[in-house]
Amino acid sequence: MSVTSVAATPLSSLELNLELLNREFDQASPAKILGWCVLNIPNHRLIQTSAFNVDDLVITDILYRELGRPIPVLFLETLHHFPETLELVQKVDSQYSLQLHTYQTPGVNSRAEFAALYGEQLWDTDVSKFHQLTKIEPLQRGLEELQTLAWITGRRRDQAVTRANMPVFELDSARRLKVNPLASWTRADSWAYVAEHHVPYNPLHDRGYASIGDEPLTTPVAPGEDERAGRWRGTGKTECGIHI
Repeated sequence: MSVTSVAATPLSSLELNLELLNREFDQASPAKILGWCVLNIPNHRLIQTSAFNVDDLVITDILYRELGRPIPVLFLETLHHFPETLELVQKVDSQYSLQLHTYQTPGVNSRAEFAALYGEQLWDTDVSKFHQLTKIEPLQRGLEELQTLAWITGRRRDQAVTRANMPVFELDSARRLKVNPLASWTRADSWAYVAEHHVPYNPLHDRGYASIGDEPLTTPVAPGEDERAGRWRGTGKTECGIHI
């Protein structure tokens, strides 16, 4: 897809009508939605947040390869990722020459340092505090420091009941534009794209991990289970907090 096929209007002079935008783009392809974004939002102010899961990598491939519009990619180094996830970050960074920006909990650089400062297995004793320290605060700091006008997520409506009515375009708590270009896609759609375009993915997916987060809080998913059943298993938790 050529991005020139979508009319451009500078975001600074655009009075965003989210209802109109969502009506126009609700079932649009991710490439069309992202094409609108790169034409209407300055590239250095448009950020992709990525956990390097399958859906995030679909978006990166569309931006960097298909549209030829490399934008900053914000990654949260929680210090509790699987080794396979960190290896994938390096591989994707090298393959696409990412504009990668990594943020993490201030003052710590390892799991051991994190445990020494905040206690052993904080994810078990206070998972909300754990996510505040490892994800929520670093994300908000990153978005602010990168002077973000709009940020792109890899969320889909079929991932969880909490996302079933998610719009393509919304505003976050700081009134930045938040874009969900895969909103109308399914898990099968994302995997079909990965197969067709040879997009790299986390090898843990081949070992039963349908959705991959922090190592202490992620387990494989049994056949027939919900895609995100392996996240925060047994806690009733469905979101880490960065999208609430």
